[in-house]
Amino acid sequence: MPSSTFSFERLTAADRPGIAQPVPQRDIPPLPWTALFVAALLVSSALVGAWEWHWRRFGVEPAIANSFGLWSIQRNRIDKVDGRRTVLLGASRVLFDIDLDTWERLSGSRPIQLALEGTSPLPFLEDLAKDPNFTGRALVGVAPDVFFSGFEYRGKALEYFHHESPGQKVGQWLSMHFVEPFLAFDDGDFALATVLQRQDWPLRPGMTPNVRVRKLSVSEADRNTRMWRKVEEDPAYRALAQSIWKQDFDPPDAKERAELDDAVIKQIERAAKVVATLRERHVDVIFVRLPTAGPYLEYENSVLPRGSTWDLLLEKTGAHGVHFQDHPQLQGFEIPEWSHIAAHERPRLTAALYGIIQETYWTDLPPAAKRASSER
Repeated sequence: MPSSTFSFERLTAADRPGIAQPVPQRDIPPLPWTALFVAALLVSSALVGAWEWHWRRFGVEPAIANSFGLWSIQRNRIDKVDGRRTVLLGASRVLFDIDLDTWERLSGSRPIQLALEGTSPLPFLEDLAKDPNFTGRALVGVAPDVFFSGFEYRGKALEYFHHESPGQKVGQWLSMHFVEPFLAFDDGDFALATVLQRQDWPLRPGMTPNVRVRKLSVSEADRNTRMWRKVEEDPAYRALAQSIWKQDFDPPDAKERAELDDAVIKQIERAAKVVATLRERHVDVIFVRLPTAGPYLEYENSVLPRGSTWDLLLEKTGAHGVHFQDHPQLQGFEIPEWSHIAAHERPRLTAALYGIIQETYWTDLPPAAKRASSER
């Protein structure tokens, strides 16, 4: 006998064939919804405005985010109309230090900037070697600790490019035209979760602080990128950037040394293979070692000496190379945090580098001196 407590019957859709399930209804209380909406809008606007004011006061300026979507736009140029252009590959030094405006002024053609921070250029050079649309030239930056280790901090850019969806393309277009040029805080370094994470929280036993690389650059829509002026002008922020680099300056132990030596050989063999493939297609590759200074240069010379890295790279690949230590005109630049030159130095370095390449290797390019004098 059923319990009287549960004597009622609950009908379901199966008990009422052909009859739609009734839609539950809930009364909306009579509240001043218009006023509440306006209040919520005002509060949220005030919070966003305060966050924007805070970061602008810190020295942040609106800039185009150097996203995978932005990189993909430049990579797509090769497959559409610009396959014969000079392509710039490398890590952050090629990205920050080479001024696209100066290169275009001297050569008459704007290069395609495909360098990515903290990322070996070899996977991207290999991708170009497979692309029949690429028939131009490749300038490949060699940052020793990134290039010869095969480190790929932003290596997924290539996967993003090959699988980018229409929705991602639309989102990138909307963001770079209607959000990024107007909001300074729209930068991953100033996201609330990131800001909270880098606070000086107590460390558990056995943990050591590891501060991630902070914002160092400002980019334009075609990835023409320069050092953020705060790195140059704010001594405290510059010291912070230097301290972050110092985290990785400890000499490797025996196991790390063996792994690094093995990585160097593999990366050089990889480079030799891709350069040979491109040479068969009459695509020229030139390697470039841009300036560094201070403890960063000391670390590079100690852990990755030129004789067993750069010199061996040129020997095995048979490619041309421009090393800043071989050319006085590539020395004497202001390098605030030891790894990238100051923004105002970019035109001078780019002109000097272009002149060396044009006079020595790519002699079919317009002479820098003649073109500059004709423009005056």
